[in-house]
Amino acid sequence: MNAMKKMLLIPTSALLFAAAAGSAQADSLPMDRIDDVLTHASEYGFSHYEEISIKSRGRAEVEGWLDDEWYADIEFSLDNGETLQEKRERLITGAWGMSEDDIRQALEVAAQEGMAEFEDLDIDKSGIIDIEGRDESGRELEISVRQGSSEVTQIDRD
Repeated sequence: MNAMKKMLLIPTSALLFAAAAGSAQADSLPMDRIDDVLTHASEYGFSHYEEISIKSRGRAEVEGWLDDEWYADIEFSLDNGETLQEKRERLITGAWGMSEDDIRQALEVAAQEGMAEFEDLDIDKSGIIDIEGRDESGRELEISVRQGSSEVTQIDRD
């Protein structure tokens, strides 16, 4: 390998390593920080939630309904609520999804099952809420609960 290739390889390798390390950082949030997410989402105008994803310690993505016609997919800063990305579309299907109470109840059940941090929370049309996260030791944990109840329908521990 000539000297020029070596000079290019080292910075490229370092850059790839840094990118991999950055993506390996936990994209989860402690359970008690759900209020931060819901406060910013509510201030934005969400009334029904279809999915909440933690993108990094400082960013969250919320998908759901602003009213009966407008569906939004917003990424915002958890620190100050600043909107970082925004997509809205008018749909005729009508609002559906989780209320703030549904989210809190599902996360409470997940905490009782050992979840310490959550990564993703979403609901399907049948009313099953899936929560992905990690327990205290960092192991992955996926819990499914029925909307409006404390009924656990499935638990996967990795």
